Amino acid sequence: MDFLLSGITSITWQQWVMYGVGLLLIYLAIVKEFEPSLLMPMGFGAILVNLPLSGVINQTMEGIGETAGIIEWLFEVGIEASEALPILLFIGIGAMIDFGPLLSNPKMFLFGAAAQFGIFVTVVVAVLLGFEIHDAASIGIIGAADGPTSILVSKLLGSNYIGAIAVAAYSYMALVPIVQPFAIKMVTTKKERLIRMDYNPTTVTKKTRILFPIIVTFISGLVAPSSVALVGFLMFGNLIRECGVLNSLSDTAQNVLPNLITLLLGITISFSMKAEDFVNYKTLLIMALGLVAFIFDSIGGVLFAKFLNLFLRKNKINPMVGAAGISAFPMSARVVQKMGLKEDPTNHLLMHAISANVSGQIGSVVAGGAIIKIVGEILERIG
Repeated sequence: MDFLLSGITSITWQQWVMYGVGLLLIYLAIVKEFEPSLLMPMGFGAILVNLPLSGVINQTMEGIGETAGIIEWLFEVGIEASEALPILLFIGIGAMIDFGPLLSNPKMFLFGAAAQFGIFVTVVVAVLLGFEIHDAASIGIIGAADGPTSILVSKLLGSNYIGAIAVAAYSYMALVPIVQPFAIKMVTTKKERLIRMDYNPTTVTKKTRILFPIIVTFISGLVAPSSVALVGFLMFGNLIRECGVLNSLSDTAQNVLPNLITLLLGITISFSMKAEDFVNYKTLLIMALGLVAFIFDSIGGVLFAKFLNLFLRKNKINPMVGAAGISAFPMSARVVQKMGLKEDPTNHLLMHAISANVSGQIGSVVAGGAIIKIVGEILERIG
């Protein structure tokens, strides 16, 4: 009987907290349907890795010796050693994106850059709050609302808070419909939200669609070489979609591959949610800073649209479209469309918002690459 009770009595209060976190993530995934394909395995994994002497992480057991844990092995192989899981996910993301609306309205590329403003603001704030530069940079990237990029950047920079960063990034991706309207209304007037935008798309040829991912890869590789793994796999997935000769692979890349990788990524990242690493005041601070980054990214896109309108006598841009320049695709575009219809039931902003939103996909991975390069050089000089 003592043997049976030893597991329960050895549970620490921090582990009880993590059981609560795990159950909360499962609740949000199943009941609220917030990113269920990732939050559910992440929540269940948080419970698994925090069971006393858990068999899913490496343990040294008396009379048996070293035992290998499956979740720790997945983390070492899929994230720590190669960053394979988050990078492979970009193939699926690229395959799901139609860049046609963006290519027919190229000025929307600007919003994919402007809506990364919050990343750099948050990096500065995090440093001022006492975080090391590599941790601060990893926290800042949460603002892109791009989970795979957040995981990859925090891993490559050797952040000590990869678990908290992953939870924050995916949580705020799921909370886009709640957070973004608040951020947008903070910096817009009703008159600005009523601005109408005509949509007269030009025809995008198949050749243009095929050349686009190739050209973007070359440009990003030359401008921000550290982003090649991110941008390159994103564009490779899009090339599979657009080439027209790999239809079965395109279907797989859009459906089976991202679902499988997301499932594995969720339960794998839970390895960094062990109680001794996760339960501390800095986790709460990271969640707060991630929210700041997300809000300022949205505000940055809106303010940039308002800035452009100062120089436009006609065909002004509805500032809400600028907020869709974050990477949360397609949730952010849908939020802008819904807000536009609420102000004026005949004002459809979806295609403009989609253009900014897919631009945000590119912008977030380029920003991630830039962060890796800049911080990497700083750390090299310091070291």
